[in-house]
Amino acid sequence: MPGDALDHDPAELRRRIDTTKAHPARVYDVFLGGKDNYPVDRAAAAAALAHQPRAFLTARHNRDFLRRAVTTLAREEGVRQFLDIGAGLPTRDNVHQLAQRIAPESRVVYVDNDPIVLAHARALLTSGPEGRTDYIDADLRDVPMILERAAGTLDFDRPVALCLLAVLHFIPDEEAYDLVGRLLDALPSGSWLVLSHLADDLTDHTARIVKSFQDRGLTFVLRSKDKVERFFTDNGLSPVDPGVVPVHHWRPDRSAPVLEAPSADYLESLDPVDRIRYHDINDVSDDDVSVYAGIARKS
Repeated sequence: MPGDALDHDPAELRRRIDTTKAHPARVYDVFLGGKDNYPVDRAAAAAALAHQPRAFLTARHNRDFLRRAVTTLAREEGVRQFLDIGAGLPTRDNVHQLAQRIAPESRVVYVDNDPIVLAHARALLTSGPEGRTDYIDADLRDVPMILERAAGTLDFDRPVALCLLAVLHFIPDEEAYDLVGRLLDALPSGSWLVLSHLADDLTDHTARIVKSFQDRGLTFVLRSKDKVERFFTDNGLSPVDPGVVPVHHWRPDRSAPVLEAPSADYLESLDPVDRIRYHDINDVSDDDVSVYAGIARKS
Protein backbone atom coordinates (compact mmCIF):
# COMPACT_ATOMS: atom_id res chain seq x y z
CA MET A 1 0.00 0.00 0.00
CA PRO A 2 1.69 3.26 -1.08
CA GLY A 3 2.44 5.58 1.80
CA ASP A 4 3.47 8.85 0.11
CA ALA A 5 -0.09 10.17 0.35
CA LEU A 6 0.37 10.36 4.10
CA ASP A 7 3.85 11.91 4.08
CA HIS A 8 2.58 15.46 4.51
CA ASP A 9 3.72 18.26 6.79
CA PRO A 10 1.10 18.63 9.56
CA ALA A 11 1.76 22.39 9.81
CA GLU A 12 1.28 22.84 6.07
CA LEU A 13 -1.87 20.75 6.20
CA ARG A 14 -3.31 22.89 9.00
CA ARG A 15 -2.48 26.00 6.97
CA ARG A 16 -4.43 24.65 4.00
CA ILE A 17 -7.58 23.92 6.03
CA ASP A 18 -9.68 27.09 6.11
CA THR A 19 -12.32 26.83 8.82
CA THR A 20 -13.69 30.32 8.14
CA LYS A 21 -15.29 29.42 4.81
CA ALA A 22 -17.64 26.59 3.93
CA HIS A 23 -16.11 23.83 1.83
CA PRO A 24 -18.05 21.57 -0.57
CA ALA A 25 -16.62 18.30 0.79
CA ARG A 26 -17.45 19.29 4.36
CA VAL A 27 -20.97 20.54 3.52
CA TYR A 28 -21.49 17.22 1.70
CA ASP A 29 -20.33 15.48 4.87
CA VAL A 30 -22.97 17.41 6.85
CA PHE A 31 -25.68 16.23 4.47
CA LEU A 32 -24.46 12.65 4.84
CA GLY A 33 -24.80 12.94 8.61
CA GLY A 34 -21.04 12.98 9.15
CA LYS A 35 -18.97 14.74 11.79
CA ASP A 36 -15.92 15.91 9.83
CA ASN A 37 -17.13 19.48 9.36
CA TYR A 38 -17.08 22.89 11.03
CA PRO A 39 -19.75 25.37 12.16
CA VAL A 40 -19.38 27.33 8.92
CA ASP A 41 -20.20 24.16 6.94
CA ARG A 42 -23.21 23.42 9.14
CA ALA A 43 -24.41 26.98 8.59
CA ALA A 44 -24.19 26.53 4.82
CA ALA A 45 -26.11 23.26 5.07
CA ALA A 46 -28.73 24.87 7.31
CA ALA A 47 -29.21 27.69 4.78
CA ALA A 48 -29.86 25.12 2.06
CA LEU A 49 -32.35 23.29 4.29
CA ALA A 50 -34.18 26.58 4.84
CA HIS A 51 -34.95 26.62 1.12
CA GLN A 52 -35.75 22.90 0.94
CA PRO A 53 -35.86 20.88 4.20
CA ARG A 54 -35.22 17.66 2.27
CA ALA A 55 -32.32 18.99 0.19
CA PHE A 56 -29.94 16.61 1.97
CA LEU A 57 -31.54 13.76 0.03
CA THR A 58 -29.62 14.84 -3.06
CA ALA A 59 -26.33 14.09 -1.27
CA ARG A 60 -27.62 10.93 0.37
CA HIS A 61 -28.89 9.49 -2.90
CA ASN A 62 -25.76 10.51 -4.75
CA ARG A 63 -23.73 8.52 -2.23
CA ASP A 64 -26.07 5.56 -2.49
CA PHE A 65 -25.69 5.62 -6.29
CA LEU A 66 -21.98 5.03 -5.70
CA ARG A 67 -22.83 1.94 -3.66
CA ARG A 68 -25.11 0.56 -6.34
CA ALA A 69 -22.78 1.38 -9.25
CA VAL A 70 -19.63 -0.07 -7.69
CA THR A 71 -21.51 -3.17 -6.57
CA THR A 72 -22.93 -3.63 -10.07
CA LEU A 73 -19.54 -3.26 -11.75
CA ALA A 74 -17.69 -5.53 -9.33
CA ARG A 75 -20.34 -8.24 -9.14
CA GLU A 76 -21.85 -8.26 -12.64
CA GLU A 77 -19.10 -6.86 -14.87
CA GLY A 78 -15.98 -8.21 -13.16
CA VAL A 79 -14.36 -4.79 -12.70
CA ARG A 80 -11.42 -4.99 -10.32
CA GLN A 81 -9.93 -1.48 -10.62
CA PHE A 82 -11.46 1.87 -9.66
CA LEU A 83 -10.21 5.45 -10.01
CA ASP A 84 -12.37 7.67 -7.79
CA ILE A 85 -11.68 11.37 -8.48
CA GLY A 86 -13.27 13.83 -6.10
CA ALA A 87 -13.55 11.09 -3.51
CA GLY A 88 -14.55 13.35 -0.62
CA LEU A 89 -14.34 12.52 3.06
CA PRO A 90 -14.29 8.85 4.08
CA THR A 91 -17.66 7.54 5.16
CA ARG A 92 -19.49 4.24 5.36
CA ASP A 93 -19.02 1.94 2.34
CA ASN A 94 -16.15 3.62 0.52
CA VAL A 95 -15.27 2.27 -2.94
CA HIS A 96 -12.56 -0.12 -1.76
CA GLN A 97 -14.85 -1.59 0.90
CA LEU A 98 -17.66 -2.11 -1.59
CA ALA A 99 -15.42 -3.62 -4.27
CA GLN A 100 -13.26 -5.76 -1.97
CA ARG A 101 -16.32 -7.15 -0.24
CA ILE A 102 -17.10 -8.78 -3.59
CA ALA A 103 -13.57 -9.21 -4.97
CA PRO A 104 -10.83 -8.90 -2.31
CA GLU A 105 -8.17 -8.41 -4.99
CA SER A 106 -9.73 -5.13 -6.16
CA ARG A 107 -7.49 -2.07 -6.48
CA VAL A 108 -8.70 1.47 -5.82
CA VAL A 109 -7.08 4.89 -6.21
CA TYR A 110 -8.75 7.90 -4.59
CA VAL A 111 -8.07 11.46 -5.74
CA ASP A 112 -9.03 14.71 -4.02
CA ASN A 113 -7.48 18.13 -3.45
CA ASP A 114 -9.18 18.98 -0.16
CA PRO A 115 -6.68 19.09 2.72
CA ILE A 116 -9.23 17.81 5.22
CA VAL A 117 -9.77 14.74 3.01
CA LEU A 118 -6.00 14.26 2.99
CA ALA A 119 -6.04 14.50 6.79
CA HIS A 120 -8.43 11.54 6.88
CA ALA A 121 -6.78 9.60 4.06
CA ARG A 122 -5.76 6.70 6.31
CA ALA A 123 -9.41 5.63 6.37
CA LEU A 124 -9.25 5.32 2.58
CA LEU A 125 -6.11 3.19 2.67
CA THR A 126 -7.38 0.24 4.71
CA SER A 127 -7.20 -2.30 1.92
CA GLY A 128 -7.47 -5.99 2.59
CA PRO A 129 -4.25 -7.97 2.06
CA GLU A 130 -5.29 -9.22 -1.38
CA GLY A 131 -6.13 -5.78 -2.79
CA ARG A 132 -4.51 -2.38 -2.83
CA THR A 133 -5.48 1.25 -2.30
CA ASP A 134 -3.81 4.61 -2.72
CA TYR A 135 -4.71 8.27 -2.22
CA ILE A 136 -3.50 11.08 -4.50
CA ASP A 137 -3.62 14.69 -3.33
CA ALA A 138 -4.39 16.36 -6.67
CA ASP A 139 -6.83 18.56 -8.55
CA LEU A 140 -9.07 17.01 -11.21
CA ARG A 141 -7.48 19.39 -13.72
CA ASP A 142 -4.04 17.82 -13.28
CA VAL A 143 -4.76 14.83 -15.50
CA PRO A 144 -1.11 13.90 -16.32
CA MET A 145 -0.13 13.78 -12.64
CA ILE A 146 -3.22 11.78 -11.67
CA LEU A 147 -2.59 9.20 -14.39
CA GLU A 148 1.13 8.95 -13.64
CA ARG A 149 0.64 8.37 -9.93
CA ALA A 150 -2.40 6.13 -10.34
CA ALA A 151 -0.32 3.85 -12.56
CA GLY A 152 1.64 2.88 -9.46
CA THR A 153 -1.44 1.04 -8.20
CA LEU A 154 -3.65 0.45 -11.24
CA ASP A 155 -2.79 -1.52 -14.37
CA PHE A 156 -3.91 0.64 -17.29
CA ASP A 157 -3.76 -2.35 -19.61
CA ARG A 158 -6.81 -3.72 -17.77
CA PRO A 159 -10.29 -2.15 -17.41
CA VAL A 160 -10.70 0.66 -14.90
CA ALA A 161 -13.92 2.22 -13.61
CA LEU A 162 -13.49 6.00 -13.63
CA CYS A 163 -15.75 7.44 -10.91
CA LEU A 164 -16.63 11.14 -11.18
CA LEU A 165 -19.40 11.68 -8.67
CA ALA A 166 -20.66 15.19 -7.98
CA VAL A 167 -17.33 16.72 -8.96
CA LEU A 168 -17.72 17.99 -12.53
CA HIS A 169 -20.12 20.72 -11.46
CA PHE A 170 -17.06 22.50 -10.04
CA ILE A 171 -15.49 22.72 -13.52
CA PRO A 172 -16.78 25.39 -15.93
CA ASP A 173 -17.99 25.05 -19.50
CA GLU A 174 -16.02 23.08 -22.07
CA GLU A 175 -13.09 22.42 -19.75
CA ALA A 176 -15.15 19.77 -17.95
CA TYR A 177 -15.81 17.84 -21.16
CA ASP A 178 -12.14 18.03 -22.16
CA LEU A 179 -11.01 16.64 -18.79
CA VAL A 180 -13.35 13.65 -19.01
CA GLY A 181 -12.18 12.95 -22.56
CA ARG A 182 -8.52 13.03 -21.57
CA LEU A 183 -9.09 10.68 -18.65
CA LEU A 184 -11.10 8.21 -20.74
CA ASP A 185 -8.51 8.28 -23.55
CA ALA A 186 -5.98 6.86 -21.07
CA LEU A 187 -8.20 3.91 -20.15
CA PRO A 188 -8.38 0.66 -22.14
CA SER A 189 -11.37 -0.94 -23.80
CA GLY A 190 -13.74 -2.46 -21.27
CA SER A 191 -13.32 0.44 -18.85
CA TRP A 192 -16.31 2.27 -17.40
CA LEU A 193 -17.40 5.84 -16.68
CA VAL A 194 -19.45 6.30 -13.50
CA LEU A 195 -20.79 9.85 -13.33
CA SER A 196 -23.22 12.03 -11.41
CA HIS A 197 -23.85 15.76 -11.72
CA LEU A 198 -26.00 18.49 -10.16
CA ALA A 199 -28.92 19.40 -12.44
CA ASP A 200 -30.57 22.69 -13.32
CA ASP A 201 -33.76 21.16 -14.73
CA LEU A 202 -35.01 18.72 -12.09
CA THR A 203 -36.32 20.82 -9.19
CA ASP A 204 -37.44 24.41 -8.74
CA HIS A 205 -35.49 24.92 -5.52
CA THR A 206 -32.02 23.97 -6.77
CA ALA A 207 -31.18 27.46 -8.04
CA ARG A 208 -32.11 29.00 -4.69
CA ILE A 209 -29.96 26.50 -2.80
CA VAL A 210 -27.01 27.09 -5.11
CA LYS A 211 -27.43 30.84 -4.65
CA SER A 212 -27.22 30.35 -0.87
CA PHE A 213 -23.98 28.40 -1.37
CA GLN A 214 -22.59 31.04 -3.74
CA ASP A 215 -23.25 33.68 -1.10
CA ARG A 216 -20.84 31.70 1.09
CA GLY A 217 -18.13 31.47 -1.54
CA LEU A 218 -19.00 28.06 -3.04
CA THR A 219 -19.30 27.81 -6.82
CA PHE A 220 -21.28 25.33 -8.88
CA VAL A 221 -21.98 24.87 -12.59
CA LEU A 222 -25.40 23.27 -12.94
CA ARG A 223 -26.10 21.37 -16.16
CA SER A 224 -29.23 20.09 -17.88
CA LYS A 225 -29.80 16.45 -18.78
CA ASP A 226 -28.60 17.05 -22.34
CA LYS A 227 -25.37 18.58 -21.07
CA VAL A 228 -24.79 15.73 -18.62
CA GLU A 229 -25.36 13.20 -21.39
CA ARG A 230 -22.63 14.93 -23.40
CA PHE A 231 -20.01 13.56 -21.00
CA PHE A 232 -20.93 10.17 -22.42
CA THR A 233 -21.84 10.90 -26.03
CA ASP A 234 -18.82 13.15 -26.69
CA ASN A 235 -16.68 10.10 -25.89
CA GLY A 236 -18.69 7.61 -27.95
CA LEU A 237 -20.28 6.03 -24.88
CA SER A 238 -23.86 4.83 -24.50
CA PRO A 239 -25.10 4.72 -20.91
CA VAL A 240 -26.42 1.33 -19.89
CA ASP A 241 -30.03 0.89 -18.77
CA PRO A 242 -31.72 3.01 -17.43
CA GLY A 243 -29.56 5.70 -19.05
CA VAL A 244 -28.88 9.12 -17.54
CA VAL A 245 -31.64 9.54 -14.97
CA PRO A 246 -32.31 11.27 -11.65
CA VAL A 247 -29.93 9.52 -9.29
CA HIS A 248 -32.61 7.87 -7.14
CA HIS A 249 -34.04 6.20 -10.27
CA TRP A 250 -30.76 4.48 -11.20
CA ARG A 251 -31.48 0.82 -10.39
CA PRO A 252 -32.91 1.45 -6.91
CA ASP A 253 -32.65 -1.55 -4.59
CA ARG A 254 -33.96 -0.08 -1.31
CA SER A 255 -30.86 -1.45 0.45
CA ALA A 256 -29.34 1.77 1.74
CA PRO A 257 -28.35 1.42 5.40
CA VAL A 258 -30.67 3.13 7.87
CA LEU A 259 -29.80 4.09 11.43
CA GLU A 260 -32.19 3.01 14.12
CA ALA A 261 -34.39 6.01 14.86
CA PRO A 262 -34.22 7.48 18.36
CA SER A 263 -37.33 8.38 20.32
CA ALA A 264 -39.63 10.96 18.80
CA ASP A 265 -38.93 13.37 21.63
CA TYR A 266 -35.18 13.12 21.18
CA LEU A 267 -35.46 13.46 17.41
CA GLU A 268 -37.59 16.57 17.81
CA SER A 269 -34.98 18.07 20.14
CA LEU A 270 -32.27 17.91 17.46
CA ASP A 271 -31.42 20.65 15.01
CA PRO A 272 -32.67 19.89 11.47
CA VAL A 273 -29.06 19.32 10.40
CA ASP A 274 -28.61 16.63 13.08
CA ARG A 275 -31.82 14.81 12.16
CA ILE A 276 -30.45 14.05 8.70
CA ARG A 277 -28.55 10.93 9.71
CA TYR A 278 -31.73 9.19 10.86
CA HIS A 279 -33.74 9.76 7.68
CA ASP A 280 -34.61 6.67 5.60
CA ILE A 281 -33.66 7.73 2.07
CA ASN A 282 -36.34 5.46 0.62
CA ASP A 283 -38.70 8.19 1.79
CA VAL A 284 -38.07 10.37 -1.29
CA SER A 285 -39.92 12.14 -4.07
CA ASP A 286 -38.76 13.47 -7.43
CA ASP A 287 -38.85 17.00 -6.01
CA ASP A 288 -36.23 16.06 -3.39
CA VAL A 289 -33.33 15.14 -5.67
CA SER A 290 -31.43 17.30 -8.16
CA VAL A 291 -28.66 15.05 -9.49
CA TYR A 292 -28.42 13.04 -12.69
CA ALA A 293 -26.42 9.81 -12.83
CA GLY A 294 -25.37 7.13 -15.30
CA ILE A 295 -22.68 4.61 -16.17
CA ALA A 296 -21.29 3.47 -19.51
CA ARG A 297 -18.72 0.99 -20.85
CA LYS A 298 -15.90 2.01 -23.16
CA SER A 299 -15.83 -0.26 -26.19
